[in-house]
Order: sequence, then C-alpha cells, then structure tokens
Amino acid sequence: MSKSVAIIGDHFMLPEVFAQKLTEACGAALSIRTRKENWPDEPMEHGYASAGMAGLKEYFGTADGVVDFIADAEILVTQLAPMSRGMLERLPNLKLIAVSRGGPVNIDMQAARDHGVLVVNTPGRNSSAVAEFTLGAILTETRKIRVGHEALRKGDWRGELYRADVTGRELCEMTVGVIGYGNIGTKVVRLLRAFGARVLVHDPYIQLAPEDAAAGVELVSFDRLLAESDVVTMHARVTEETTQMMNATAFAAMKPGALFVNTARGPLCDYDALYTALTDGTLGSAMMETFAVEPVPADWPLLQLPNITLTPHIAGASVRTVTFAAEQAAEEVRRYIAGEPARNPC
Repeated sequence: MSKSVAIIGDHFMLPEVFAQKLTEACGAALSIRTRKENWPDEPMEHGYASAGMAGLKEYFGTADGVVDFIADAEILVTQLAPMSRGMLERLPNLKLIAVSRGGPVNIDMQAARDHGVLVVNTPGRNSSAVAEFTLGAILTETRKIRVGHEALRKGDWRGELYRADVTGRELCEMTVGVIGYGNIGTKVVRLLRAFGARVLVHDPYIQLAPEDAAAGVELVSFDRLLAESDVVTMHARVTEETTQMMNATAFAAMKPGALFVNTARGPLCDYDALYTALTDGTLGSAMMETFAVEPVPADWPLLQLPNITLTPHIAGASVRTVTFAAEQAAEEVRRYIAGEPARNPC
C-alpha cells in the first residue's frame, strides 16, 4: 500500500526536486502531491506575526492553506511550511515531517512530540555553501574588493589602494578567530588552513578534530580569540548564551581595525554596538549576511556606512544545497517506510 506524501516546496527547495529524490529513494511506494510557495520572492513570517503561530520562526504559508493541502497525508516534506499545535490537532494522519533545513524552527517541536509526530531535519545541508561564502566575505574585505568595486562604479580609480599603507593583507599573515565549531565552523577552519592562516577557535562544547589540532589550530577562550584575531567570524547557534555575544564589550576587546564577519544568525550581534564600533574606529570593517529583522529597513543606519558589506541572507543558497537537502529528506522518508530508525531525528 502506497504512502501519501505532501510536498510543500518553494522557489529554492523546488518541490519537483523533492519528488524526484523521493521517487529515486522509495520507488513506487509513494503517492505524491506537490505545492510551490512563493518564497523567497515574498518574505518569511515569524510566529509573533500571526495568531496561533506563537514560537514558530522563519516559516512561509498560512495555517489553513498548509492544513488543507496536507489533508490526510501521512508524510510532509518541506523547507518552510509552518506546523503549530493547532495545525497538528487538525492533521491526525500525519506521522512524519521531514524538514530540509538544519534547525526545524518552523515546527512546534513539543506539540509534534505530544502528537506522536516524528520530525527529522537535514543538518549540514548548506554547510559547504556557507563556508565558501564566508571565505569570499573575508577576502572581499581583506583584499579591498568591495572598496575598489564601489569606487570604480562611481568613476573613481583608486590607484592608491596599491600603497603599502592602504592595501589589503593576505590570509597567510593573519589570525582568524572562528566562533562556533559545528558543521559550518569546521569547514571554515579547513578552508582557512588551506590559505595558511593562523586559526583560533572558540567553542566551549567541543574538542578540535585531530587533524585541525595537528595543523596548529588552537581552541581558546572567547577573550583570547577577540584579543588576537585580525578577523572574527561567527558560526555559533543562537541560544540564550550566544544572543548578542558580540556586543559593545566584545567589539572593544577586538584588535583595532579588525574585521567582523557574521554569516551565521543576526541575533548573535548587537547592531547598535556594531554601528558604533564601525564609526568610532574600533573596527576596520564588517561583513553582515544575516539580520535580526529581515528584510532590513530601508533607512537602517548600517546601510549608510562605507566600511561594511551587506548581503540579503544568501550564504546558504547554492544549487548543491537544494539537491543535497532533498536527498537527505528522501533518505529519511525511505527509512520511515522501511521501519528503520531515523538518521536525524529532532
């Protein structure tokens, strides 16, 4: 007997790719229906914005629309569809939710447990993409790529960027501090090693991989990392402990003129403190990819500064992320149907 699967994709995690990978993994054992939402052409929502969705983050779709589409399906495969307690109460046949992202923040996890619904995720789906993007972000600032580009677009040939007292520095002569040593942080470390950088890591909950330790990577305190790093790059999860860990005190503890990079999550940073540090000379420059409020306001002060690069939360966006996440989700569905334990239960 075939299993009924509802796929809710979008313009990034394409429903047709989900369906293809599910068919490859499970064969004809599935009855699949698909729906494509209009993200990222329209922004996500957060639970505080809609009644009945409290606690949910970064989701797309309405409760009624999602419930009506899932109907009697036993399995939901999605990236961004919300699932609140009230929605689960209306979906008694639903038994598995496969979320193609690292953190299922669009799902009420306690409610899923209470209703006996297994939730699985795809950790590390975009870790390579974000790690590569981070290196690009660092190079954009350290090698004056942004500065030169913006000047040239305005008709200003910045030949003085070749001056020894102005030009950029190579990674092989710098110390880079990596905060967070998970799926992304470990890949960033290995890329930095290839560039010959001295690498410091701060993460109180891990031990260094033997190959990183053997290569000279050091696990250090937060204070030491800030004091010694020419570049500080964020790869931590958002918790009570890490929220706004990069605040006025942290920026003041960094080396004068250092570069701050955040391709992780916006709440890790105090933006008012960052603005002050970039305008009073404490920091040399910054690169920000994620923000506490998205999209950012058009009149946001950081948008006006000349020493910061800003991108619209695209570090994890790559074609390989799409196919890899769909493959991981499909494998979880195959395991569920076969009665095998989930690889990544939440």
